[in-house]
Amino acid sequence: MSPSPVAAANETPEAVGGPDPQRLDPRTLLLYGVRSFGPMLALATPAVVSLWREDDPMRTVIGLAIVGSLGLLLLAVGTLFTWLSWRAFTYEVRPGEVVIARGVIHRSRRSIPVERIQDVSITRRPLSRLLGLAEVRIETGGADADEGKLNSVSLAEAHRLRAVLRALGVAAAAGRARGVEPAEGAPAAPAPVDNETVVYRLGGARLILAGLFSFSLVWIVAPLGLLEYAGRVFDIDAARWASLLLDLGEETHSRLSPALVLGAVGVAGGAGVLAGLVQTVLRDFGFTLTRAEGRLRSRRGLLTRSEVVVAVRRIQLGLIEHGTVAGRLGWRMLRVQTLGGGDGESGRQTLAPFARPAEVEALLPLAGLPAWSDSGLRPVSSRHMIGGVIEALPLAVILLVATVVWPPAAAAGPLLLLPLWVALRRPRAHRYSLTPPALQVQRGVLTRRDWIVPWHRIQAVTLRRGPLQRRLGLATLCIDTAGVSRGYSQPHIHDLDEGDAVSLARLVLARVEEARQAAPPLQRLTSCSAP
Repeated sequence: MSPSPVAAANETPEAVGGPDPQRLDPRTLLLYGVRSFGPMLALATPAVVSLWREDDPMRTVIGLAIVGSLGLLLLAVGTLFTWLSWRAFTYEVRPGEVVIARGVIHRSRRSIPVERIQDVSITRRPLSRLLGLAEVRIETGGADADEGKLNSVSLAEAHRLRAVLRALGVAAAAGRARGVEPAEGAPAAPAPVDNETVVYRLGGARLILAGLFSFSLVWIVAPLGLLEYAGRVFDIDAARWASLLLDLGEETHSRLSPALVLGAVGVAGGAGVLAGLVQTVLRDFGFTLTRAEGRLRSRRGLLTRSEVVVAVRRIQLGLIEHGTVAGRLGWRMLRVQTLGGGDGESGRQTLAPFARPAEVEALLPLAGLPAWSDSGLRPVSSRHMIGGVIEALPLAVILLVATVVWPPAAAAGPLLLLPLWVALRRPRAHRYSLTPPALQVQRGVLTRRDWIVPWHRIQAVTLRRGPLQRRLGLATLCIDTAGVSRGYSQPHIHDLDEGDAVSLARLVLARVEEARQAAPPLQRLTSCSAP
């Protein structure tokens, strides 16, 4: 049974990790072996099947002996390297830092100061759960997701590490406030009792509803991959099957009817909805968001159970997403970007995957973010639609070429109306406002996104002008925070008139300076990288 967090926190770091650097759980060797054996078996199966079909028994025996010998050799080398890697990987918890050493040929030793640690996240994949193991991720302000990752420790050790590291962080913060550094070998201060309150839960009925709105094309990609693998194993003539499908298509072309086409579209759409439902259930099953002092914790997953902690002080901005269909029915997704976390698992965190506007409004202050307001939003330049028209040109060219090759493809011409309608709506859908607590940016026609960026979180403001923008007299205002994100995930304001962009940049900088004077500055302004 795992000890309580408070009991673990009252122990010294040495009591948790031992007086010497510790290794991962020995069951890690079994975990790595199973993970490596599967791909090796998949690669060897086609060769074994082809040899088994040889007419010459002697060639079959010799071939199988060679394949088996190579397989045993690779297995032995892999087992040895896995054992060496496991033995070389050590971790040590000290009063002021966590030290992780790794590497067989190239040795590395990384020291993570406790003041950089946000908290400890625990992930349990199906095989790890079967073996009683867990992956521990020490969340820091760095963008490197593997900076503080322990691939597999026992579940009890994972909970004890989290409790002790949290206690060390509390002690370090208290010591900095008094101007005292932690002494070598000093015991960790007791961690605060986890009086966590549930602030959001994704129930079973709502989970199924969210899945029904999550259309996915994985049902197309997965069977194609399986067919490709089966073709190598069972010697399937792909060209012959493609020829048969073409012949079948030509034969049924004359018998096509609107009902048959609609039926095929319905079947494809139904398969996409079912695939999205399965993905959503596997990912978000049991989603629960809890709140404790200064942090939010999310738990979710059916096969892979993940537990992620979000330190409120690390949140840089909020993002409210409105789905194409679900958004128009009043459903929202709330995400936050954390300090230096990037676009991956350690950076952008989901606080509410499928919530009502009132629920999102209640969660925003818990994340240290102001409420979203639709009042006062101003649109960008009307010339913003030109970019949408240019983006629709490739589809028009493809449709034109398809029509020349196959005249019935002209029936898909009305599909061009959708991107043209989106292009015309873009200027009205891309809006912004400067409220007292934060900058607000709205973007998207079919799928809408609302960014909330507190003024004191803005690190840089940059004007960017592309070749087409210079000709049209437009500019993009880049808004950069300490949260690392790229491309479409950034709250930039696109296609402003040049004069308006310069005036807005000065106004934003003035608001940022006012916010910095009201609160201690977090970081010096840096340059913004254009998307």
